[in-house]
Amino acid sequence: MILVRSLLFMIAFYAWSVFMALAMLPTVIAPRRWMIACFRFWGRGIYLMLAVICGIRVEVRGQHLIPQGAALVAPKHQCMFDVFSQFVWLPDSCWVMKKELMWIPFFGWYALKTRMIIVDREGHAAALKRMVKDALARFADGRQLVIFPEGTRGAPGAATDYKPGVAALYRELGVPCVPVATNSGVHWPAHGFLRKPGTIVFEFLEPIPPGLKRATFMETLKTRIETASNALLAEGL
Repeated sequence: MILVRSLLFMIAFYAWSVFMALAMLPTVIAPRRWMIACFRFWGRGIYLMLAVICGIRVEVRGQHLIPQGAALVAPKHQCMFDVFSQFVWLPDSCWVMKKELMWIPFFGWYALKTRMIIVDREGHAAALKRMVKDALARFADGRQLVIFPEGTRGAPGAATDYKPGVAALYRELGVPCVPVATNSGVHWPAHGFLRKPGTIVFEFLEPIPPGLKRATFMETLKTRIETASNALLAEGL
C-alpha cells in the first residue's frame, strides 16, 4: 500500500510542480513578493498531497519563534522537503544555494528573481565574502536568510559535520540565529521515493543571541538542533 501511495504522490508532486513552474512565469516581471507568494502556494499544495495521498501530516512547533523580520535561520537537513517547506512558514525567505542549481530550468530563473544567494563552493574566501555582502543586502529588505548548517542531507539520527559558512554569516551579520529541528527524513527519505505515513515535525527553537565566539556558537547550534531532532525521532511520530 505504501508503494502505491508513494507512486501516486510522486506523479502528483511532479505534475503540480510543472504546473506551478509554468503558471509562475508571469511573475518574473511582477514584484518579487508575488513569486514568494506562489512558492508558498506551491508548498501548501504539497502539504495537502502528503496528507491526502500518503497519510503524512505536517506539524510546526514553536511558531511563536518564527522570525518575521531579518533573521538567520538554520534548519536540520534530512531531505528535499526541508527546502520548500520553509517557504510556507517564513514570510519572506531567501536561501544560500550552490550555483549548480541555477542550471535547473525555471528554478534558476525564479531563484534570480527572488534574489537567492548563489554560492560557488570552489570560491573559498572570495565566495564567503560575496555571500556575506549579499546577505547584508537581503537583511536590509527585512528578509529571513536560510542556510543548512550541515551543507547537505543526512540520514535521521546520523552524526554530521556542521560547515563554517553558518558561523561566518552569524559573525558578520550580528543577528540572532534561529535553529530548526526536524524528523522529516523518517517520512521523506533523502534517497528513494517511499513516503511513510506519520507526522513530519519542524520545530523552531530558541534563537541563539548574536555575539558568541565561533566555537561556542557552533557547539550551541549543533547541540540544540541535534538534541531536538533526536527527541523528535524518539517520539516515533
